[in-house]
Amino acid sequence: MVIDRRHFLRATAAVAAGALLPRRAPAAVTAQGQRPRAEWGVMSGDVTPEGAVIWSRTDRPSRMRVEWALDAQFATATPARSVEVLASSDYTGKVALTGLPQGREIFYRVGFESLTDGAQAEPLLGRLRTPDPNGNQPLTFAWSGDTCGQGYGINPRLGGMRIFEAIRAERPDVFLHCGDMIYADQPLKPRKGGGRGRTWENLVTPAKEKVAETLDEFRGNFRYNLLDTHMRRLCAEVPWVVQWDDHETKNNWWPGRQLDEDKRYRVKSCSLLSARGRRAMFEYTPIATRLDAPGRIYRALPFGPLLETFVLDARSYRAPNSRNQQPTYGPESACFGPEQVAWLCQRLKASTATWKLVSCDMPLSLMIGHARYSFEGIGNGAGPPRGREHEVATLLGFIKRWRIRNVVFVTADVHYAAAHHYSPDRATFTDFDPFWEFVAGPLNAGTFGPNRIDPTFGPKVMYCSEEKGQKPGRSPLDGHQFYGVGKVDPDSRALTVSLHDLTGKSLWDTTIQPRA
Repeated sequence: MVIDRRHFLRATAAVAAGALLPRRAPAAVTAQGQRPRAEWGVMSGDVTPEGAVIWSRTDRPSRMRVEWALDAQFATATPARSVEVLASSDYTGKVALTGLPQGREIFYRVGFESLTDGAQAEPLLGRLRTPDPNGNQPLTFAWSGDTCGQGYGINPRLGGMRIFEAIRAERPDVFLHCGDMIYADQPLKPRKGGGRGRTWENLVTPAKEKVAETLDEFRGNFRYNLLDTHMRRLCAEVPWVVQWDDHETKNNWWPGRQLDEDKRYRVKSCSLLSARGRRAMFEYTPIATRLDAPGRIYRALPFGPLLETFVLDARSYRAPNSRNQQPTYGPESACFGPEQVAWLCQRLKASTATWKLVSCDMPLSLMIGHARYSFEGIGNGAGPPRGREHEVATLLGFIKRWRIRNVVFVTADVHYAAAHHYSPDRATFTDFDPFWEFVAGPLNAGTFGPNRIDPTFGPKVMYCSEEKGQKPGRSPLDGHQFYGVGKVDPDSRALTVSLHDLTGKSLWDTTIQPRA
């Protein structure tokens, strides 16, 4: 297998490597007789014991074929599965692979054949590892969020978004992007200030010159990130789990919000903008599409006996931002919505995995404001549960009542790294068992924090990457970009979590022993 891996890495380097594109990307070439282009790479996602989703894109009507093998030379390749990709999906395609052997490294190959003249693209290579059904192999996950925010895009002078290379070097079994995959509401300029007299340079494409309003503009935001070599390499070698937050549509949006005050927008309805953003997200990521609930983002992904991941959606079902002080739970205080909370409770109860990893698009207790006397986040200040905190209290109480063990939360959103330990001994609301929440990000955006923390559920800051009083929105040139790594030991079942900077340096770690 060592030879196979080296062969694969050389092949993927040849496909994915190369200098970043010019500051303004060239228009697509569609002349007949030329090979279909597929420079956006390949990506796998939503890996479970049952299979995986494979994604790619080309530039013209084509047939996308996917085959897989257990060896990098594809000597024993399975028959290809195919799907037609057309303009209606912006020439993106997804193929669901099923029946994959468990606990094995899977090599896959994607090809495109033009439906016009039969011309074929150079094949693209990727790999993934399926869950070990016995839990005898170490399991590693990584997570972060917040890509290309605050006007900081792909900087060619720095070699692009290098943090993705640091994550790839960890060789995780899965990477969780906890939201703000794009910043559809924050255009880019060729240059901007980088603090302390420095200049940040951006690669800019037409879709990034204004806020995204049309479907094609949202699509262009996803395409933009795939111009980065490091991101494409991570996509090809590590399966992704994706969720959204606000910037996939508009900062701090909720269903029904109108953008009358934002003069940049001709489309004022966040419900319409989010519908276009959601469609672009499903087109440009390997998220599995449910036949019974198309467009639903929250989902559970079992990854063998060591880990099951529960991906939440704190955007699609929330009530308008408010003072967040409602004394009882109702429609006006929803964040996840009652249906999603009930689903999460029951899925956690049914899980047999040692670790239940809840991937949330925002922290539980950090206070995140929206305008004056209004809250964007769940936390709302000291006191008993109020407003959106009612949903968290319901969830935590359920976990305790049903003795659901080893629930850990990971998140991003606030643009710094932190570790929070929650305990009823420090809390106003006490009907829960102690648990951990780990925060990472941004991947390539401004650095903020630290946020004020709400004591309702007894959080204690065990680590924070930022000091109080620092200037908000600091440049990535300062190096404060972060990701997290979790490793489950197959013998002890212990979970070790570490927080890292963009160079891969470990800043803090802890080991949590599982409870029976």
